[in-house]
Amino acid sequence: MNEINELDNEQTPELPNISPDLEILYQDDYLVAVNKPSGLLVHRSWLDPHATEFALQKVRNQIGKFVYPVHRLDRPTSGVLLFALDKETANKISEQFIAHTTKKRYLAIVRGHLGNGELDYPLKEKLDKIADKKAQQDKPAQDAFTEYTCLQQTELPIAVRPYDSSRYSLMALIPKTGRKHQLRRHMAHLRHPIIGDTSHGDGKHNAMFRDNLDCQRLLLHAIYLSITHPVSNTLVEIHAPLDTSFKQVLVNLKMNLNF
Repeated sequence: MNEINELDNEQTPELPNISPDLEILYQDDYLVAVNKPSGLLVHRSWLDPHATEFALQKVRNQIGKFVYPVHRLDRPTSGVLLFALDKETANKISEQFIAHTTKKRYLAIVRGHLGNGELDYPLKEKLDKIADKKAQQDKPAQDAFTEYTCLQQTELPIAVRPYDSSRYSLMALIPKTGRKHQLRRHMAHLRHPIIGDTSHGDGKHNAMFRDNLDCQRLLLHAIYLSITHPVSNTLVEIHAPLDTSFKQVLVNLKMNLNF
């Protein structure tokens, strides 16, 4: 990871900020956290060679310092994204993510009415054809554990075949492990996929949200992250408020914004 970060920081010319600056949620001499919008790549990626903006460069330009990503956040997912300001800090924070000593909480809107529960369902690593072409291709499934809690439920008088109405749940999701696309794959495994998920979701419900609610995004938001500060050894808790697009969906679903 650090080699990619150094390439982004030191060899990539500064890119102009086309979109507004990112909301800074936390900053000190060692760390900075921002509220990443849905659709923004963390750093350069073969997934979109034509992309011209990346969270890493935007944050670097905003604070005037090199930054080093310490965890993943999918492009369509919004919310807390943490960077370190030096390589030593990056390594220490990365170790916390690897050891699963960090705490993460996400909000998601899923298809159907889902209650509370826990899912212990191993996931086989899905490799990218280009980025992971040198990786081991036959890895066994890895342990994956997610807690989920229903915050609110709703039903709309909009038909989505084969039903005359459509049901949705606002969920709090807590991943205890950090597998690739874990929350999206776990919700799909429960037959309650996250709305807007084009890889593991329900195309009919995604289309309903686009056509009726003007929602073009994945409804998954990293709302909370806590870590142990690598220098002070104190607990750092970071909260990321929902953006306007997610809030508007909740309004359209007649869900309470106070939860």
